[in-house]
Amino acid sequence: MDGIPAGPAVPDPLSGLSLERLRRRTSMKWRTHAPDVLPLWVAEMDTELAGPVARALTEAVALGDTGYPVGTAYAEALDGFARERWGWALPDVAAARLVPDVMLGIVEVLRLVTGPGDAVVVNSPVYPPFYAFAEHLDRRVIEAPLDPDGRLEPDALVTAFKAATVGGGRAAYLLCSPHNPTGTVHTAEELTAVGELAGAHGVRVVVDEIHAPVVAPGVRFVPYLSLPGAADAFSLLSASKAWNLAGAKAALALSGPAAAEELARMPEEAGHGASQLGVVAHIAAFTEGGPWLDALNASLDRNRRLLAELLATHLPGVRHRPGQGTYLAWLDCRDLGLGGDPAARFLERGRVALSSGADFGTGGAGHVRLNLATSPELLTEAVRRMARALA
Repeated sequence: MDGIPAGPAVPDPLSGLSLERLRRRTSMKWRTHAPDVLPLWVAEMDTELAGPVARALTEAVALGDTGYPVGTAYAEALDGFARERWGWALPDVAAARLVPDVMLGIVEVLRLVTGPGDAVVVNSPVYPPFYAFAEHLDRRVIEAPLDPDGRLEPDALVTAFKAATVGGGRAAYLLCSPHNPTGTVHTAEELTAVGELAGAHGVRVVVDEIHAPVVAPGVRFVPYLSLPGAADAFSLLSASKAWNLAGAKAALALSGPAAAEELARMPEEAGHGASQLGVVAHIAAFTEGGPWLDALNASLDRNRRLLAELLATHLPGVRHRPGQGTYLAWLDCRDLGLGGDPAARFLERGRVALSSGADFGTGGAGHVRLNLATSPELLTEAVRRMARALA
């Protein structure tokens, strides 16, 4: 965000919503567990909608503008945001393909570049749907574990790429950038190395960049397609995570110039699950939601520091490295003696719902993922409950 003029003041997006009001929500986060549980698991934020997004949706409903989405306005909005925030322009606005959400877009791209029985490489521990969706496609998942600091490990990638392409099959590398659950923001140097290794082994790179707008102050997100070695790669982007729009379905699939013909072969019906109201919301987020995003990122940075302090005070046995991006915290609870699934103990005895690390693949057992996109008060109460669960 360096060099971007300060926008109008925006109230703290993570303050002001009472627990009573949050519990009136009917989404997965608030209806999966009993009412006495604090839910800090699934990737929904405890925020109001950004003002421009709420206004755009209200106007669309008032107009009855609830038909089928069409046109390039969404891609143009993302292009403007990317130019301003990342100094990068979409390779071809007109070539961007509308898809219902990032994961379904990934599925369609994997159909383009791999076939049944082919391999998909992932960096474990990683977002659980990477496994589930790839396996549902009849693709083999091969893990290239992150290093002990939660960063990409070139030697692990080489080993995985060789295993993925042995016998001459096609292979894809499904990269999470920024990384979920660790919050790692990959550097330009790391991503450049990825492109070189993938090219050398004939592996196609598909990047989930859904968390791209959510980075700590001073941290630079690098769009994968902005790199010289990414000409035949694909990227999936949306405003979903940064503006809390998971229920307003709409995302975009992009490609480098050498993959443009493949992207053009994506079936038109692949985009049919996208919502017109979703497109309206995402356009408003990318075009007018910058000040709200800045306020959110500042609040998340405060919560990252608060979480570190709370853990040091109440749960000193938990190892934790604050993330550079996303609103997720990856907590190493192995020293607490709670076994492979500490989330179960925190839920049963502490009444705090966290994501079980075991679901994130190799390296996840004994960990939990905590969603810190909530108020400081609820974050504080959650950590205190977790500490009481050990008594």
